[in-house]
Amino acid sequence: MTSVVDAVLGAPGWLVILVVAAVVFAEDALFVGFVIPGETAAILGGVAAQRGHVALWAVIVAVVLAAIVGDTVGYEVGKHLGPRILQLKILRKHGRRLDDARSFLARRGGAAVLLGRWVAFFRAVMPALAGASHMRYPTFLAWNATGGVVWGSAVVVAGYLAGASYAQVEKAMGRGGAAVVVVVVVIAFVVWRVRRHRAAREAG
Repeated sequence: MTSVVDAVLGAPGWLVILVVAAVVFAEDALFVGFVIPGETAAILGGVAAQRGHVALWAVIVAVVLAAIVGDTVGYEVGKHLGPRILQLKILRKHGRRLDDARSFLARRGGAAVLLGRWVAFFRAVMPALAGASHMRYPTFLAWNATGGVVWGSAVVVAGYLAGASYAQVEKAMGRGGAAVVVVVVVIAFVVWRVRRHRAAREAG
């Protein structure tokens, strides 16, 4: 954790913001979220802000704008490619999850664009599916913008708070002990997310 943050802090502030925004944008516009979730980049941007390397407001603005614009590009891709988007090799590997996303969109409509932003897979494919389903753009934009503002602000601030907590633990316990705490917290968070996702699927 420390080595990663230190590497980020070694880059110019404008480059940190550019990289974070680029990953968040590409996640929704180019399906890069299957490799590098935009959520991870946004959190790291928040940690960099907590360390005083970049301004917190600048990271939030960059992430929110990148999320909204990236979703819009994804929407246009789905709108113009239609069903062909589902034939992409990267999507064919996730047939069941893709069916879940389409079902969720059919049930929730525009709200699925907002709610889907909190699940990595849905966040990557929902804009294209909305475009392919011919959802009206004003409807999509309203939910997309709301989701971008709420998600972007929340994730960056979470990274900011996590950075502060890590710094305090590191000071009290030393880097080795702090790293162990971070690993435990991350594992607990992942387990919680997996269980919540499974519960949601079973309920659906």
